[in-house]
Amino acid sequence: MAEDWQNGGFGLYIHWPFCQAKCPYCDFNSHVSREIDQFRWLRTYLSELDRVAAETSGRVLNTIFFGGGTPSMMDPEVVATILERVRKLWPTSNDMEITLEANPGSVDAARFVAFRDGGVNRISMGIQALNDRDLQRLGRIHSVDEAKQAFEIARKTFDRVSFDLIYARQDQTLDDWQSELREALSMAIDHLSLYQLTVEQGTAFGDRYNRGKLRGLPEDDLAADMYEVTQNICAEAGMLPYEVSNYAAMGSESRHNQIYWRYGDYAGIGPGAHARVTLNGQRHAIENWRNPTKWLEAAETGNGENLREAVSQEGQATELLLMGLRLNEGVDLARYEALAGKPLEGARVETLRDIGMIEIEKSRLRVLPQGRMVLNSVLSELLVD
Repeated sequence: MAEDWQNGGFGLYIHWPFCQAKCPYCDFNSHVSREIDQFRWLRTYLSELDRVAAETSGRVLNTIFFGGGTPSMMDPEVVATILERVRKLWPTSNDMEITLEANPGSVDAARFVAFRDGGVNRISMGIQALNDRDLQRLGRIHSVDEAKQAFEIARKTFDRVSFDLIYARQDQTLDDWQSELREALSMAIDHLSLYQLTVEQGTAFGDRYNRGKLRGLPEDDLAADMYEVTQNICAEAGMLPYEVSNYAAMGSESRHNQIYWRYGDYAGIGPGAHARVTLNGQRHAIENWRNPTKWLEAAETGNGENLREAVSQEGQATELLLMGLRLNEGVDLARYEALAGKPLEGARVETLRDIGMIEIEKSRLRVLPQGRMVLNSVLSELLVD
């Protein structure tokens, strides 16, 4: 009998924690360091890959994602050596997707070619804005011209290139965003990630906001309007909203991220990396040490994990909904019921359907556009005991 994770596939996430500068909105596990011993990091990545592969040997690996941080700061030889080891450790799908995140300020033509020659076949670029004033506000170290030049290099080197933009920025109007989005779509190859600016506690933006000094953020109604026009403009351009913040031409969706959203299994290598891995029929939640030095030292002595715990069947059902309802395709209700041991509460489902938040078709529950705008509220209603 197939295990539940096989509905989503199996992927590998590799975290590179270093950046050239820390962006004020960023709450990812990223750090600025003057000196990085890349050979030491490579040696440790390889040993962790060996350890994880010993537990998951034989399963087909569908995707690899180098995230960060800024993985384009990695030596291309480090990336190539990691990919060479991965192919020895797991059988891989014929069309394995291998993504590397890149920032425009950290790349050049020779480096992109080297990443491609080492096995990377998809680039995800963090452009974030298409005007210099907002790039400076966001703490980005590249200009619009540099971003466009880097993007052109990437699109000439790789068949698949995605880039990120942040909207609902300080003092941004609806017209500003529509113009910027249309410009982005004129550049895009096959995929865009479009995120609404969120102010996270523990970031520089969070500190400014708490002091009342982060001015010009849009009201909720304007942010909602920006989300709505994003859906419409992208759809008109053939970039379909397959996930809450992600848009792609048909067949060009991020297959790695789909493993997360379809609640497959994924291994995590590197500081702060998370994983969901099914072993002997039991799915486990795994977290690595977050601090880069702590992770490096722990992994060198045998194991970079600082947490591993079994996820209950009920917990798995909850995670399936939390992840799967972000997707336009929604969630298979039979799969949910098999994990939860019971169906979703019928009255709440009917109420959400009656007010146009969700629909159920062929045993799949999906959130409609109106519901996506208040997805957390929809999830709260479905998951209430």
